[in-house]
Amino acid sequence: MPPAERSPEAAPSRRLLPTLLIGVFMAALDTAVIAPALPALREAFAIGHRESALLMVVFILCSLCSTAVLANLGDRHGRRVVFLGSVACFAAGSLFIALSDSFAMVLAGRAVQGLGAGGILPTASALIGDAVAPRERGRALGLIGATYGLAFVLGPALATLLLLAAGWHWIFLANLPLAALVLALGARCLPHPAPAAALPPLDLAGLGVTLLLLACLVLGITHSADEFFGLALWPGLLAAAAVALALLLRVEGRAAAPLIPLSLFARRQLALSYLLSAASGVAMGSIVFLSSMAQQAYALEARHAGLVLLPLVLCSMLGSMGAGRLLDRLGPRTLLLAGFALLALGYAASAFSDPALWLFLLATMPLGLGVGIVVGGALRSIAIDEAPPAQRGAAQGLINICTSVGTLLAAAAVGAVADFSGFAVAYLGVAALMLLVLPAALALRHRDDTPLAAETAA
Repeated sequence: MPPAERSPEAAPSRRLLPTLLIGVFMAALDTAVIAPALPALREAFAIGHRESALLMVVFILCSLCSTAVLANLGDRHGRRVVFLGSVACFAAGSLFIALSDSFAMVLAGRAVQGLGAGGILPTASALIGDAVAPRERGRALGLIGATYGLAFVLGPALATLLLLAAGWHWIFLANLPLAALVLALGARCLPHPAPAAALPPLDLAGLGVTLLLLACLVLGITHSADEFFGLALWPGLLAAAAVALALLLRVEGRAAAPLIPLSLFARRQLALSYLLSAASGVAMGSIVFLSSMAQQAYALEARHAGLVLLPLVLCSMLGSMGAGRLLDRLGPRTLLLAGFALLALGYAASAFSDPALWLFLLATMPLGLGVGIVVGGALRSIAIDEAPPAQRGAAQGLINICTSVGTLLAAAAVGAVADFSGFAVAYLGVAALMLLVLPAALALRHRDDTPLAAETAA
């Protein structure tokens, strides 16, 4: 049997939660500051836009691949060592980038950062399920979502200040004191795993097929390999991903201790949560083009275009915190219905906001609330409640993977539709998709019919 974490008394939530939030903030902050750092990196290493795009692709690919592995290791060997190891790995990647004297070293550092980042959020969420009292989980998960919003508010401003005052290296060095604080606090308050019985060997076959699937999927969706080699490789990569998915189902169905437990998908509530996670990823990925839409429609300067998203980000923070406080009272079903309805309203309103900038800003507010609600803890609470305690890490990791795949698909699809038919058509399509997933949210059990896993175990 996988190791079980010790009782909540070993790590009171008042000490545990700040540690987890600082770790999540560090990982989210890096995602928020990379965009302002790109021009400086292009100038420092004399690279073009094609090469600089690899900074995001490498990070996303390594993050996705490590999520499945680290979630599995956390379930098997305890989440304390996985969380602390992930934070240390992320810090090592940040230091490597700051000391880089070539673009190849920067890419290597981004890969190491991605490997660490893949274990931070799912392990933090699983630790909340293990060590936070059921009545406090909604608030804790909501704060994780709000922490992401705060990082995206502060990140660009912090990156700009560091660029002006000290140079691009300090954007990455800023992660080191945060990592040191998390490691120091975590060593004192993270729960130790109970002694474990003998475990079956790691699912190496599942690991290999999972890595192949995710690599083909990311490179096929982003067309990164096509741009780098100058060839149309994406159809073959997506076909290879489909073959790898079929092989993964076969391999994991036979594994004694599968890396991706297929039994999780047999639970109706979890399967619905993964579908809704992919839809929430689409909603998040579609936001990327809002500043470009505003710049094009209202003739904004490029340096000011990002400011139009400030109301959205602030509303996202409010949505996350509010949803966290209401989660235990209303349940994830009600919150997700409201969240996806707000997303549909916001994207539809954005498509018709051309006459005035104030209409566009107004339209982004329900978008922010909707994003804050759907990523603010409701889906992760389902994974905590429905997954067996020994598979909570895997269940949280799958939410990350589904969300990331949805984000990549949205970025590719919205960009392609916008180039062909304009942003209005693209965002009407996203609004329609948000409406289409409402029946899936409606199919979730009502909170009154869903006993918490922790209470059931008790």
